[in-house]
Amino acid sequence: MTDTSGTLGRLLPTGQPGTATGGTAAGPAARRDFQIVPLRGLPVVAAVLAGLVATVATNTLWAVDFFHVVSGGIWTTLDLFLGFVLGPILGRLPVPARTELTTRLMPKLMLIMPTVVVCTLAAGFQLARHLGYLYPTYPDHAWVVASFVVVALMAVIALGLLEPANLAVLFELGKPRPDGEVIGRLMRRFVATAGITGAMQVATLVIMTRLATS
Repeated sequence: MTDTSGTLGRLLPTGQPGTATGGTAAGPAARRDFQIVPLRGLPVVAAVLAGLVATVATNTLWAVDFFHVVSGGIWTTLDLFLGFVLGPILGRLPVPARTELTTRLMPKLMLIMPTVVVCTLAAGFQLARHLGYLYPTYPDHAWVVASFVVVALMAVIALGLLEPANLAVLFELGKPRPDGEVIGRLMRRFVATAGITGAMQVATLVIMTRLATS
C-alpha cells in the first residue's frame, strides 16, 4: 500500500510566518465562504434515498441491483482515489492549494460518502435476500458471509473514522486562525483510513466477482 500518511505529514506547516505565540500553529487564513454541509446537495441526497426506499419496498430485482452496483462502484472508486491517488498529490501541493482543495472537496464528501454507504448496504442486503444468498443452503454462502464482514468493517471505518475526521478538518478550517498541526493530523488519519478501505475494496471485488460467476 502506498504510504499516503507520510506524504501528508506536513499538510499545513506549523512553522510558517503568522503562527500564534506559545507554540500553537495558526495555519493559513481560513476560507470563510464554504459550507460544511452543502445545502444545495441535500435535495439530491433526499431524492436518492427516496429512490432507495421505493426500490427496497417494491423489491424489483433490476432496481435493487442498480442501486447496489452503482453505489458500490462509487464507494469503491472514491476509496481507491482518495487513498492511493489524491493522498500523494496533496502531499506535494503548496499549502494554499491544499487548503483550497480541502474546502472544495470535503464538504461534498460529507454528503456523498454516507449516501453511497447506506445505498450499498441496504441494496446489497435486499439483493442477497431476493436471490436467496442468505440461506445457509446456498452453495457459496461462506462467500456471502465474508462479503458482509468486509463491507461492515468498511462501513464502520467510513462512518466512524473518515466522516468525523472530515468534519473536524472543516470545523478547524472555518476558525479565524486554524491550527495547522491539528489539520495535518486529521488529514493523515483521513487519507490513511481511505487507503485501508481502498485495500478492503479490492477484497470485495474479489468476492463479488466470485459470486457473480459461481
